[in-house]
Amino acid sequence: MDAKNRFETKTTFACTRIEWLAFLVVSLVLAFLHLADIRWGVFLALFAVIDVIGYIPGAIAYRRSPDGRIARGYYVAYNVMHSLVTAGVLAGAWVLFAGPEWALLALPIHLLGDRALFGNSFKPFGVAFEPEIHPAYGAFERQYLAAAADSSRHREEGAHAVRA
Repeated sequence: MDAKNRFETKTTFACTRIEWLAFLVVSLVLAFLHLADIRWGVFLALFAVIDVIGYIPGAIAYRRSPDGRIARGYYVAYNVMHSLVTAGVLAGAWVLFAGPEWALLALPIHLLGDRALFGNSFKPFGVAFEPEIHPAYGAFERQYLAAAADSSRHREEGAHAVRA
């Protein structure tokens, strides 16, 4: 993926998820090392608030919608609440007003878990709120895979010509 080709193949997406998984493991190890120091009520509240505000309202609206179309505000709420920037601002404000604490690990654990384990990140307005393949993306992916296979076949033919 680059600035001109904003898509990922299955392999590049898997590599991205592995990176998120590495950071998730670090967050989980820190939480495990400080189990006794975590205020679990705060941890659970911070973990839950991301979806209580950012996912559940949109999921309900999506399921109630006869055609699956919902207001853009649900997407905005999801994207804002599932942003590492928002989590950083929330954690920073918490530290300023309540002090640092290990329960704040709930924020990266939730967000990194979403990215690493479920492959979820931001939701563009033009796709369904719940994951499903957009018809235009399905067509693009088929064309891309066919072109990649054709390119690979031409490279093999060229390699054989050099050997001959």
